[in-house]
Amino acid sequence: MQVELELLAPARNKSIGIAAIDCGADAVYIAGPSFGAREAAGNPVSDIRELAEYAHKYSAKVYAVVNTILYDDELEAARRLLWELYDAGVDAFIVQDPAIFRMERPPLPLFASTQTHIRTPQQAQFLSSLGFKRLILERQLSLAQIREIRRSTSCDLEFFVHGALCLSYSGQCYLSQRLANRSANRGACIQACRSDYDLVDSRGKVLVRNRPLLSLKDLNLSAHIPALIEAGITSFKIEGRLKNASYVKNVVREYRRIIDEFISSHPDYVKASAGEIYGGFVPDTEATFNRGYTSCFIEGKRGQWASFDGAKSMGEYLGEIESVKGNRIIISTDKELKNGDGLAVISPLGEITGFRADICEGNHVRIKEASVLSKGMKVYRNLNTAFEKELERNMPKRLIEATISSSSKAGMTTFEAVSCRDKATFTFEDVNPPAQRPEKALETLSRQLSKSSGQYVFTLGNVDCDIIRFYPVSVLNGIRRQLAEALEEAALKRMEQSRKISPEDMVYRAVTKIPEEHLTYRANCSNHLSRELYLECGAKSVAPAYEIEVPEGVDVMRTKYCIKYELGLCRKHQDSGKSTIAFREPLFLANRNYKLRLEFDCKNCEMIVNL
Repeated sequence: MQVELELLAPARNKSIGIAAIDCGADAVYIAGPSFGAREAAGNPVSDIRELAEYAHKYSAKVYAVVNTILYDDELEAARRLLWELYDAGVDAFIVQDPAIFRMERPPLPLFASTQTHIRTPQQAQFLSSLGFKRLILERQLSLAQIREIRRSTSCDLEFFVHGALCLSYSGQCYLSQRLANRSANRGACIQACRSDYDLVDSRGKVLVRNRPLLSLKDLNLSAHIPALIEAGITSFKIEGRLKNASYVKNVVREYRRIIDEFISSHPDYVKASAGEIYGGFVPDTEATFNRGYTSCFIEGKRGQWASFDGAKSMGEYLGEIESVKGNRIIISTDKELKNGDGLAVISPLGEITGFRADICEGNHVRIKEASVLSKGMKVYRNLNTAFEKELERNMPKRLIEATISSSSKAGMTTFEAVSCRDKATFTFEDVNPPAQRPEKALETLSRQLSKSSGQYVFTLGNVDCDIIRFYPVSVLNGIRRQLAEALEEAALKRMEQSRKISPEDMVYRAVTKIPEEHLTYRANCSNHLSRELYLECGAKSVAPAYEIEVPEGVDVMRTKYCIKYELGLCRKHQDSGKSTIAFREPLFLANRNYKLRLEFDCKNCEMIVNL
């Protein structure tokens, strides 16, 4: 049996979701009007209905994100929303709060959000035993850890392969809640990890000044797709429900190319949806939003993860400033510059200055103000106007290949269309006259039926007729369109039937496999249904969520990222570099708003952030 590989794209809204499908996504994930873990990315249910109808034409799926933790007074509203989204045609729910298992819910699969912090086989087994059909793994994992989780469960495994990285282990960051009473687990993160800080030791000595010391580069695992498949990942997720259309189009097209290349040489694998991508722009992930790229911990070793130069997108590196004369600069680059391009430089003090290229003549650029620029500064392009226009104007076409065959016996003619997943037939009593020129009639038949209608591109296959008949062009066009409509109807009907799970799978299973570390459950439990579930599953006690009451002994943040390693101060990993900076622990991160205490669990190679 062939294994389906899914490219999963973010959809801030309906139009971006449709663009993602057009560029080759096998599925998209989108939030409804509430409970979607991104305050700025909610959508009316009516838009999600239209997106699902469009996606299902290509056998692509739409996953509804309902992944905030829920308060008791929100449970009924969440239940109603699930049913509204079900009626709108979504194919699964991505959830964090296990209270949903104890609700009267629609017969759709539940996917465990990355917010359920799946880092160990034990956590994977626990969530699988509850009834989750897919587990969305923590991003700070190695291939070896993924393989270990794969061996522990039969659930589908999903993994982020591109986009912004959270500093903390997913679902276990309480920094925003502590600092501003805005919960990351409820979609209101203030992103304090993107702020600038001074690194200060216990004596008040400033080791690093005014840098985004907690800001990570963006994830890019484009070179690791085959290894992830080998490790057991079948859904490859692009981060970005707050990103714009050009970002989603560009990244989806790139990963579609990579996954298709793998499938072409591995016959045991197929794509999870229908249709091929024809024409359109050439993707370039360097030319779209990024803070620089990292493969994070996927290879099981540390690298330089931090985006110390800036928490915002710097874009593609162009070269250095060769000279500054008045408001004109010369950049040492062979890349084509266009009027209106967005450029940025970094000063020796780490300050980022952005500006527009008003007039470009080769590598000579006129700008409004150049007084802060100097020779030798590195120049980046964070807005490529030509590429943005190309993304907008030169969209690819997604078409499903289908073959039409024709048979005619005793006055009855049947035209049959077969795509990769569906079949449609059109049979009628044929009163069209015999063709006076049979060869010409067959040429016309092939020419008019071997065209596109809707999302289908047809090819004429076998023709088995006792009489070669003459068909007007208008009749053949009508037959082709009718077959396309029938194929689409068959695809939509199949998707509607396949999205529902069985009544047996709807039964909530109370288990006694709760991981040892959760026997005293201390976080993310914000309603009575979740509390009852954890107790049924063997927890000895369940403390209120951080958003309700600060639980004793819970860290504000824990992460695989380590500032000491990044700065060459790590004594355990000498490959991080040897620094001559003298300091005395504990270390602190401080700015005018916050002061954070850093602790280092060197045994587990983790950094802890507390107040």
